[in-house]
Amino acid sequence: MSAPDIKSDSDASAFGKLAYLVIDDFENFRLSMRHMLRSCGADNIELVTRAQAAVQYCTYNHVDVVLCDYNLGEGKNGQHILEELRHKKLLQRSSLFLMVTSETSREMVMGAREYQPDAYLTKPINLAMLEKRLGSLISQRNALLPINREIDRENYPEAISLCIQAIPRMPRHKTWLMKTLGELYFRLGDLTHAIKVYDEVLSQRELSWARFGRSKVLLANHRYDEAVAGLRALIASHPDYMEAYDLLAEGLERQNKPSHAQKVLERATNYSPNALLRQKHLAELAESNQDLVTAAEAWRRTVDLGTHSIHDSPNNYLALSQTLGDLSDGNTEIEGIALAKEAIKTLNSMEKRFPDSDAVVLRSEIIQCRIYAGQEQAHKAEVILERIRPLVQKMPSPDLETSLDYAKTLFRLGYGEEAKSLLGDLSNQFGDDPVTLKKIESLLDEPVSFRMKVRARGLNRDGIEAFESGNLKKAKSIFGKALEMIPDHPALNLNQVQVLMKEYEGDTSNKELLKSCQQYLNQLTKLPEQHGQYRRYRALQRKLKALNL
Repeated sequence: MSAPDIKSDSDASAFGKLAYLVIDDFENFRLSMRHMLRSCGADNIELVTRAQAAVQYCTYNHVDVVLCDYNLGEGKNGQHILEELRHKKLLQRSSLFLMVTSETSREMVMGAREYQPDAYLTKPINLAMLEKRLGSLISQRNALLPINREIDRENYPEAISLCIQAIPRMPRHKTWLMKTLGELYFRLGDLTHAIKVYDEVLSQRELSWARFGRSKVLLANHRYDEAVAGLRALIASHPDYMEAYDLLAEGLERQNKPSHAQKVLERATNYSPNALLRQKHLAELAESNQDLVTAAEAWRRTVDLGTHSIHDSPNNYLALSQTLGDLSDGNTEIEGIALAKEAIKTLNSMEKRFPDSDAVVLRSEIIQCRIYAGQEQAHKAEVILERIRPLVQKMPSPDLETSLDYAKTLFRLGYGEEAKSLLGDLSNQFGDDPVTLKKIESLLDEPVSFRMKVRARGLNRDGIEAFESGNLKKAKSIFGKALEMIPDHPALNLNQVQVLMKEYEGDTSNKELLKSCQQYLNQLTKLPEQHGQYRRYRALQRKLKALNL
């Protein structure tokens, strides 16, 4: 008797009630899978060859089980399909996604796991294997279907109630139920009950998901030290638990340890290099840490991974080109020229990939203009600027990033007053947004190349250190060098004023020191009230006035 003949009616019914989608670029495998599924009792089976057809089918049809090959030839692979289906919420929680593959490389497995397929099936597949693996998953799916339905409806209180009722009745599924219960409490913001669930699990057994969930609750409760310690321990015992790296990086950032957070993400991307969003986070973090070499590499990886990803964006190309431009600015040697060419090439690729966006083309030209200026190709830069200046001025409401980029380019080409006027308008427009004001301040304070910023910031740190150690002569010299690079920098000017005032305290006969203080303060007469240094500026003005009495 063959396998289909001895299958029970209940087993056949379980398979037969579901809708299946098989995705594979080889016709023989698709037909083989359909034959095996029918042998298991399935009836509603759709076969497709490519990612686009698969996503389109899921958009307009309910699918209970997806069996997707990882390698689908050129274009999107199985990971990209799963990523897009999850992102667009085209799969219900009760739907099953099985990744079918003959490839077992670490990069593939880690990359696909990021989007949590329900199982892997390794080719070649026979009927017995399919029936056993899929039958077990369908059995669990059916048992937990009422809970998943309520979660899909975002009726979390009812889902919680069903979980609690099911725990004593369904001991086989207790792990799933406890994990889901903790997640549901967290979604509702009930952190007290969430941590109780995780603590109960951990009191019986050390499970990675429970340790992760507990750390997530601790982080939400601002208990950063405990969360970070828990996540470090989790990663030490489970180095392939990728979500823990992301959460640990978040915890370290909240502890104001961005360089530590960057190291964590670097380690994570070494383990699992195909996660676009993590590469993007690493790029942004490295950029904020002034590590442009690491940032450029992470942006390169982000752009590369975006080729077939739902998370592809022109902003990734823009960020890469800006980073490369900053690295090439002022460097006209072979390395600098190569970086500038790569930046231009990146922008050209972006324009071809996103051809219907005038805003993208404008951003591209603004950045190209700055790159040419940084390579001492002033004529090319001026030609582009003359072309884009009327376009920017005619825009009814250019977006913030475009405006900031344009101001940065104006500074680079020597049009400082025009840039300051634009930034002043932006300050008035975004006066209630502290994050935006900080971006505007940063550009106003340091309207110079990245390399000069790094040197000036290093000098500022050295000057502060010298001042705090009592070496006023050294501090004055260091701040003076930094101000030669950025003469209008508010913090540097005010630091120098404080040094001179301290020096005056030791020699009140030297009125020239007070005159110098006034000169530095005069540099800041146009400092806007919204600026973070404004109150300090006013306080030092009052102090200087008192010293002059």
